[in-house]
Amino acid sequence: MELLPTIWFVAIAVLWTGYLFLEGFDLGIGMLMKLFARNDTDRRVLLNTIGPVWDGNEVWLLTAAGATFAAFPLWYASLFSALYLPLLVVLVALIFRAVAFEYRGKVDSERWRTSWDWAIAIGSFTAAFGIGAALALTTTGLPLDSNGDRTGGAFAWFNGYAVLGGLAVVAFAFVQALAFLALKTDGEIRHRARAWFLVAAPVALLPLIAWSVAVQLLHGETWTWLLVAVGAVAVVLALRFGRAGAEGRSFAFLGVFLVAMTGSIFGAAFPVVIPSTVDPAFNLTISNASSSDYTLGLMSIVAAVGLPLVIAYQAWTYWVFRRRVSASHIPPVHSFLPAFVSKTPASNEPVSNEPVSNEPVSNQTAPGS
Repeated sequence: MELLPTIWFVAIAVLWTGYLFLEGFDLGIGMLMKLFARNDTDRRVLLNTIGPVWDGNEVWLLTAAGATFAAFPLWYASLFSALYLPLLVVLVALIFRAVAFEYRGKVDSERWRTSWDWAIAIGSFTAAFGIGAALALTTTGLPLDSNGDRTGGAFAWFNGYAVLGGLAVVAFAFVQALAFLALKTDGEIRHRARAWFLVAAPVALLPLIAWSVAVQLLHGETWTWLLVAVGAVAVVLALRFGRAGAEGRSFAFLGVFLVAMTGSIFGAAFPVVIPSTVDPAFNLTISNASSSDYTLGLMSIVAAVGLPLVIAYQAWTYWVFRRRVSASHIPPVHSFLPAFVSKTPASNEPVSNEPVSNEPVSNQTAPGS
């Protein structure tokens, strides 16, 4: 077994797990903008829960993709070229979502806000589904030839595993967002989020369990099956603490569930980074897809210095913005654009552009708030 490629395979698995954990509730909040929120105040509460952290969470996606590119260039090249179209759609969805966060609150117009709300919701769903599909295919297989190139047409990658992985991440993000809202909000939204979580979790977490079991049936070992069992126990505990009103423990055990599931998936796939559905001889592994030992050694030094700093900074951010948000913390709506732009559909009268108070809102700020 090659030590450095193995270390970096584990590191990339950890980065993807970190992304799914941190960005999961982030994407889920975006989907809940149209499914859960009843009015504009509810939507502004939702946005304020992730306002200080959403862009930092996306750094994990860039880091995971960048680490894959540097440590396993053939893995990166085969995955991103084989999935060029769906990953392009994911990129566009993330761009629309980010723009919507920034632009939503710039004009006091119901039509304006509704348009950006849909951009956030659709962008979040599309990004979650596309990333889940890509991760599922990298653990179950793509039609790759001996050069690592995709065979077949532009949609040769599309199969049941892609759908299963997409649904798994979408459903997990949905449930995790509900658990996060129960943890980060107060009042009516908190209680409604907890009620939704208790109803949705037993069903919505099944696709991720099914993805893990499918990979175990293909390549699983005893210890990876044990991780699946750990994940099942974690779900039970998350629901138990959720019913008891212990939102922090419920959210934590939901994280344990995710770590157990992703650990079982990547563990069962190891040492193959992308199986070839054309011929097992064409599989990409940590041996034939990795960079040189010199490159991996240098990356290890940089990661040993930089990663703890990133984790410490992000942990500090969550600590600073740890307080709950409620509808009472939301200030009156105002517009940043000229009056002739910020007219509501129901009236030709321009809304006031007078600035609101500069006092902080429960130590929370969010784009689109």
